[in-house]
Amino acid sequence: MSMKIWVDADSVPVQYRQIILKRATKENIATIFVADRTLNDVLIARDNHSALLRDPYRQSMEREELRKIKSAIEMVVVTTGANSADDYIIDNISEDDLLITHDIPLASRAVSLYALVLDDRGNTYTEENIKARLSERNMMNELRCLGLFVEKQGAMGEKTKTEFSNAFDRALVKLKK
Repeated sequence: MSMKIWVDADSVPVQYRQIILKRATKENIATIFVADRTLNDVLIARDNHSALLRDPYRQSMEREELRKIKSAIEMVVVTTGANSADDYIIDNISEDDLLITHDIPLASRAVSLYALVLDDRGNTYTEENIKARLSERNMMNELRCLGLFVEKQGAMGEKTKTEFSNAFDRALVKLKK
């Protein structure tokens, strides 16, 4: 079984989904977007990719056979609810897969299954660093609940987008080895 890219699509911004979709289309990598709602950009990319894959065969194949040629991009819509997308991903992810998420608890669960995990800012999570990141997240959450701290993340500008794109490329190269 080959590598798959899993995208916690509820937490990944549209501009980053476009980076993922472009690479998935170019290299025909199985990519599964999981969310509690349908994402039209993913459906459009999937349909366009399927059409692109079918084009060389349009004159030589019957319509039914052509329809069997499909994009490896999928959109999975889960029921609305706490952790429904996370649970679906964890139930289906494999050791040789890549997960893209902003959700630290989900990242921790995936790392424990030996998946490679990347966030939308280009950080890679491993067994060595996920526990510290999860502890930091939990502490900040407690401080926010007590009204002692309001965490502000920097804007996701071009630099962050480039960092994500570069980290995404490195992760794919690593998994293809």
